[in-house]
Amino acid sequence: MTTHDLTETAVTPPSRSNKKRRETIEFWLFVGPLVLGLLAFVYIPIFWGLILSFFRARNSVTPTEFVGLENYTELFGDPRFIDSLQTVIIFALFIVPVTFALSLGLAMLVNNAGLNSGFFRTIFFIPTACSYVVASLIWKTSLFNGLPSGFANNILWIINEINPIAWINTADPPYYWLVLVTVRLWLQSGFYMIIFLAGLQEIPRTIYEAAMVDGAKPGFQTFRNITFPLLRNTSISVTLLLFIEAFQAFDEFRNILATGGSSGTQILARPPLVYLYNVAFQDQNYGRGAAGAFVIAALIMVVTIVQGRLFGFGRREHQ
Repeated sequence: MTTHDLTETAVTPPSRSNKKRRETIEFWLFVGPLVLGLLAFVYIPIFWGLILSFFRARNSVTPTEFVGLENYTELFGDPRFIDSLQTVIIFALFIVPVTFALSLGLAMLVNNAGLNSGFFRTIFFIPTACSYVVASLIWKTSLFNGLPSGFANNILWIINEINPIAWINTADPPYYWLVLVTVRLWLQSGFYMIIFLAGLQEIPRTIYEAAMVDGAKPGFQTFRNITFPLLRNTSISVTLLLFIEAFQAFDEFRNILATGGSSGTQILARPPLVYLYNVAFQDQNYGRGAAGAFVIAALIMVVTIVQGRLFGFGRREHQ
């Protein structure tokens, strides 16, 4: 072995070690801020909230007295919390299928729009960029403000000269549900339209051509027997996401019904997150608020798992 070979052998390991060390440093420089952010704003608050749920914490986020499951039992013993669960379940059972159908319908229209599909895709997706708070305030102060000059009341007067309706302040009949549902439809439909559109574009055109050769008629028959079955995984994903977002409803309820609505309206349309917000930040009962947050998280997990099992999400198609 020559002197050159000995030198190369002695120099190579340190150079590789330096390269690996440099790559490690570069990795943590890129990933480190994300990890710190997750720890500071996600994982540590979750862990601290779990601790608070087993302690008495009034007017402070510092645990003062261990109470075990008392916060959970008091939570389920509060009729307001039970009413909030009923409210969000009713809301989910209505908003999920309506948003699903509207998003799928828009996706099919845009998919068949030809050269104009990009334009319509942009138009329908734009509301997704709008804040829930901003949209809720527009719905409350302009579209459904209850005044004769409001957009909805103007439309009713033009159609059939119907007197102005106090949309938000009326508990019987519950007109406020129309306000809550329409604002969420406007905000969400474009996003889920994009998901359905991606699923539609993954369906090979040759399948439709073969079906036409076999005598299938375009329209509902093709949709029922070809399009919708091939959108199975996409449909299940959208359904799961819609249910999760329905159980997390907060912004539109808080901003539309928090002020100006009658007491009956606020009670009838109070989802769990609004109830927990009042418990934690108005009553300063952080222990019970933390317990309620974990109850809602567990409920969402159960609903997601049950839906996944029922619909067979991720299951391979039979060949």
